[in-house]
Amino acid sequence: MFVEERIVTLFKRNAHHTVTYWSVFFSFGLCIAFLGPTILDLQCQTNSTLSQITWVFFAQQFCLLIGSSIGGVFKKTLFSALAALFVSALIISVIFAIIPVCNNVLVLAIAMAVSGFAMGIIDTIANIQLVTIYQKDSAVFLQALHFFIGFGALVSPLIADPFLSESGCGNHTENGTEIMHHFRNMLRHSPIAAHNITQSSLPHEEAEESNVHYAFWIMALINLPVPLAVLFLMYREQLIPCCPSGTPRLLDKDELAMENQQGAGGPDTEPKENQAGGHGSIFSCCQGDNLRELPVSFFMIHILGGMVLFMTDGIVGAYAGFVYTYAVTPPMSLPHKTAGYLASIFWATITAGRLLSIPLSYRFQPVRLLMFNLAGAIVTVLMLLIFYTSNTFLFVGTGLCGLFLSSIFPCMLAYTEDILDYQGCATSVLVTSAGMGEMVMQVLVGSIIQTEGSYSFLLCGMITACLGFIVFIGLLLSDRMHRNYLTGTSRRSAMVEEPAAEQTGTVKTEQIEDKESS
Repeated sequence: MFVEERIVTLFKRNAHHTVTYWSVFFSFGLCIAFLGPTILDLQCQTNSTLSQITWVFFAQQFCLLIGSSIGGVFKKTLFSALAALFVSALIISVIFAIIPVCNNVLVLAIAMAVSGFAMGIIDTIANIQLVTIYQKDSAVFLQALHFFIGFGALVSPLIADPFLSESGCGNHTENGTEIMHHFRNMLRHSPIAAHNITQSSLPHEEAEESNVHYAFWIMALINLPVPLAVLFLMYREQLIPCCPSGTPRLLDKDELAMENQQGAGGPDTEPKENQAGGHGSIFSCCQGDNLRELPVSFFMIHILGGMVLFMTDGIVGAYAGFVYTYAVTPPMSLPHKTAGYLASIFWATITAGRLLSIPLSYRFQPVRLLMFNLAGAIVTVLMLLIFYTSNTFLFVGTGLCGLFLSSIFPCMLAYTEDILDYQGCATSVLVTSAGMGEMVMQVLVGSIIQTEGSYSFLLCGMITACLGFIVFIGLLLSDRMHRNYLTGTSRRSAMVEEPAAEQTGTVKTEQIEDKESS
């Protein structure tokens, strides 16, 4: 059988929870990639400049990072976790429903910040809940979870495309119109018809009426079943006082799952580092007197794992955002319509790579997949640098980059949590680091391209990938140090317990002899 019966049994016991978390991440993928294609229409709606409207998207990314940082706070109980997911998913639907009436850029930025904060909470809680449920078997389910992000990000441009205006506001100069169409092409992840720049010099025509509000309302409707699914899960788990249900609580399912884990060789005792508070927010991870007793390797695993994802997720964000700019400028100089396919290919291969990683994560250890993917990403970017004038290899390399980068995050999450016996703060740290890397690298790479030229785009990717691989080697060394520490601690505990057991046995023997003599 391709999958062990034990894995199938675990999934059946937690199928409702797992499918709910997957659906939440599909909605997350729709939301994270939906705003980019609508930037021109939102700029017209708010009557703002290009520099002003870009701060709207920065506000969303920044608050997503904050939400990811503190999302672990809601993991203390199952009720608080599911309640936070329900409220966050509902907020996203409400925000997308009211975006069409946000006629001021500041109001729009606030709305996007609130939605970003909600998505950050969803990001952390869904990852933590799956790791908590499946423990050492979580790798395959995490791969599936992140597949739904890529799938949502791939589908979202298709939803927006029929409602986008091609003519803009009708009040731009020739140069401004060209820039806006260029920027829109970069973010839409789907091609648009090429426009002749000379058209803007023709007599002014009536601006096309934008129907983008329909796209946002459709998005709100698509997302609405997600909070309803979370609410139904709360009902099934008897977490709604006015609606009792006879379905077993998640705690019972977790206990059954833990029995399977222990039967499969899982840990029977709680390591010392587990006393640090378990999964929580990134701030709660830094609290507690027990942190002083933990080894340096414990902290290095969190730091180095976060640095790897900071760089790899940063590459994902920068490549998706600027591959169009690289393609339409010399030496590539591709037609705008052709270059528009690159971002779609990148997201499509990320989705396919995460789907492919589901069976691979079952057959191979996460550390091996990480080594292979990081090395593959470095080789691919190196080949793009060598064949920087080849249009064909740009498309091939874009697809390969998406495949190699697709599963690094879920593999890293499974790997670090396995090292820490699924009781550390790795999930919160990694989610926060990945979000920070995606936000920072986009700004950094964009600034370098503007000053140094388009060729620096690939050079930045190569340097970042190599640094990520070097940090990963440091993570492997920290892993070995941490395992040696745990082995030494176990041996010292066994040496202390053995004399105590012998002394107890001697006392019992003497008591038996005294009873026999009397």
